Amino acid sequence: MNLWPTQSRQPMREAWTLECLQFECSLALGCAIESTTAAAYDSHLNSYLNFCRLHHRDVEPTEDTLSFFVVWLSHHIEPHSVNLYLSGIVNHLENHFPHVRQVRTSLLVTRTLKGCKRRLSQPVRRKQPLTLADLALVVDTLASSNSYDDILFVTLLVTGFKTLQHLAELCWPNAKKHQSYRKVPLRHTLTFTSTSASYTLPHHKSSTLGVGYEILLLGEPNARVDPLRLLESSFRRSRFPGYCHLRL
Repeated sequence: MNLWPTQSRQPMREAWTLECLQFECSLALGCAIESTTAAAYDSHLNSYLNFCRLHHRDVEPTEDTLSFFVVWLSHHIEPHSVNLYLSGIVNHLENHFPHVRQVRTSLLVTRTLKGCKRRLSQPVRRKQPLTLADLALVVDTLASSNSYDDILFVTLLVTGFKTLQHLAELCWPNAKKHQSYRKVPLRHTLTFTSTSASYTLPHHKSSTLGVGYEILLLGEPNARVDPLRLLESSFRRSRFPGYCHLRL
């Protein structure tokens, strides 16, 4: 088939070398999955490989092998979590066994997983939610402390509660492979007003647009716990004012 350019004007673009295309493609593939998700997928694959080793089965995924794995794993963990394991296994094995996604969605595997959920699932046991009284108790206990760590802990607790942020969005992770300045708020984005404070969360793994979120923390001067006052106090008492992290 011969396709000729249309009359629409195209901007002048330079051709890339094969090495440049391969390099940029590898970077894009590396950013497709967050490092924390990739670490979980590694653990899921290890569970599958361990199952195959224990039961002397080939690692090539078949309907029988995956259905046996589902039954075996459902007796060790909550069956509703097995679906996440299958996602990790598919992600790792798809390059080596292109049919693994079809096997994963086969009738035998899906019905086996559904049966394990009905037979082996346990009632959900949720933790008691934090209340304003709980926050007030923590603040009354630690807010008057001279320890910077105590003030920082109270600030993180109250700020996360008021802005609905996860712990990973408030703190610098210990694992170096998960550390990224794209995932934590930075000091230069923090802005105070008389009634509020705001800062930018540069990136979130659920965001596919490459843009962050603007976090707004409102002051509550008449409340028992004022999150704005706590944030201002911890910001002034920071031991590392020269660092770019908002909290350290």
